[in-house]
Amino acid sequence: MTKGNINVSVENIFPLIKKFLYSDHEIFLRELISNATDATLKLKHLTSIGEAKVEYGNPKLEVKIDKENKTLHIIDQGIGMTGEEVEKYINQVAFSGAEEFLEKYKDSAKDSGIIGHFGLGFYSAFMVAEKVEILTKSYKDEPAVRWICDGSPEFTLEETADKTERGTEIILHIAEDSVEFLEEGKIRELLLKYNKFMPVPIKFGTKTHTLPLPEDAPEDAVAETEEVDNIINNPTPAWTIAPSELTNEDYMKFYHELYPMQFEEPLFNIHLNVDYPFNLTGVLFFPKLSNNLNIEKDKIQLYQNQVFVTDEVKGIVPDFLMLLRGVIDSPDIPLNVSRSYLQADGAVKKISSYITKKVADKMSSLINENREDYEKKWNDIKVVIEYGIVTEEKFAEKADKFTLYPTTDGKYFLWNELEEKIKLNQTDKDGNLVVLYASNADEQHSYIQSAKDKGYEVLLLDSPIIPHVIQKLETSKEKISFVRVDADHINNLIKKDEPIIAKLNETEKESLKKNVEEAINDTKFTVQLEDLDSNDAPFTITQPEFMRRMKDMQATGGGGMFGMGGFPEMYNLVVNSNSEFANQILNTESTEEKAGLIKYALDLAKLSQNLLKGKDLTDFIQRSYQNLNNK
Repeated sequence: MTKGNINVSVENIFPLIKKFLYSDHEIFLRELISNATDATLKLKHLTSIGEAKVEYGNPKLEVKIDKENKTLHIIDQGIGMTGEEVEKYINQVAFSGAEEFLEKYKDSAKDSGIIGHFGLGFYSAFMVAEKVEILTKSYKDEPAVRWICDGSPEFTLEETADKTERGTEIILHIAEDSVEFLEEGKIRELLLKYNKFMPVPIKFGTKTHTLPLPEDAPEDAVAETEEVDNIINNPTPAWTIAPSELTNEDYMKFYHELYPMQFEEPLFNIHLNVDYPFNLTGVLFFPKLSNNLNIEKDKIQLYQNQVFVTDEVKGIVPDFLMLLRGVIDSPDIPLNVSRSYLQADGAVKKISSYITKKVADKMSSLINENREDYEKKWNDIKVVIEYGIVTEEKFAEKADKFTLYPTTDGKYFLWNELEEKIKLNQTDKDGNLVVLYASNADEQHSYIQSAKDKGYEVLLLDSPIIPHVIQKLETSKEKISFVRVDADHINNLIKKDEPIIAKLNETEKESLKKNVEEAINDTKFTVQLEDLDSNDAPFTITQPEFMRRMKDMQATGGGGMFGMGGFPEMYNLVVNSNSEFANQILNTESTEEKAGLIKYALDLAKLSQNLLKGKDLTDFIQRSYQNLNNK
């Protein structure tokens, strides 16, 4: 029997481990199962290269609760340890056996899936246990040993006949303040959270399995049942399998395994697989997003060799792809000692760039393979693409290949197709290509119709970040401007060198403008006289493109130096000086009657822009009924 002190550089490291090393005490189970998995995979590797002369078989891990004795057991059938190895790897804190193993067998073991990095994981057991036992027998022909420590620097180590099978059993004597970890429900929850996709089967209790009835069984036959191991994890999740071996059904099944509360199917997936200059695998899913920019639940999960680490993947995954779901697994992502958060590293930037490129390539292939299907899905994926255009330069450079621009008629154009379609009719007198768009087809219907009457194409751009997308496009492309259809009268949206015929002289125009300004008496409206077609509406309300766009950008975050404080509501009231109504105003002698006509026409214009609300709308309806009764 050996007695001694654990080799640590402080009087008692355990209180420090318990208080500071891990932010969440439940991590202990993840760490111990990771160690057990390492031990199993090490044995697999050594048997595969002929160094371990034993049968690998079909090993599994087992987690058992003994409520009566207040113990939790983690059992593996892996490599085991000799007494000398226990001294080396357990008693010298922060000396990682996994690291040494990888160094020794670095050429042959690099793909073996060994998880360990730190050597401190085992000691997380003392966060929940008042005493820890290790019962272990090496694959080598040496006696089993038992190690016991009660949370002080003192330990005992002795040979034992209590273990005859290869492997290690960790026995945690659970402390009084941690009895929740003796509850079956709690342990199942942790196993499913952290170890759902561990590469070695994990047994947690048993379950009843119903045997199939033979084909010739009578109708009243009762199927027999048997008790079988309850394997709580899936050792071969989709991201560990070659894409060529997976069907779409396999990906859908995996999606629902990841997110059991998501009943809607994802639109498509992207399988990640790279081994140089870093190792990374994973599967990302595009859910149906529509215009939702606030997806918080069911986030992308980060794993390290199939061990769950976190679902806070900011930094690894570009911001615009945080709207997706799925899994990323990489042994090369640098974590702190407790595997709970990222450490800044150049590899992280490379991983982020790779994921961005992979998503862009997938978009290109999807639209090329089936344009019709891609167009059908556009409304559910556009917010991700548009967010990427605004925030990721490398993604924006590729985006013209797969970004669609839908029209109010339900047609879809790529950028080069759109340019070709509109350049003849929508190039202004200065050679600028003017792209007209609407944000709401119903509310802006009359403006859209006016544009169509002139043969213009009107895009329907309705996602919440469109103002930012437009600004990005206008700065990255030459001689392009976007104008919403209600930003001005249709004749002014695309300035042409066309002769203008005016029916009123300058004096009459000044008088008309003064009459309108006095009657409406509202600083929100700037009166603007235009010589339009006599059949055009007498009054049209527009909102200047710049002011409205800045306001929209502020609402979604941004707006540059104008992003401080609220924007006032400002509109142009375009008065058609060639209309019959303009003459009617000028020819009406009664000031009161003239004001009444102007206010009624303004209300009609407001109504067409959905600006007539509350008391103003009520008054307008009452006046309209009175006019009907007076006729």
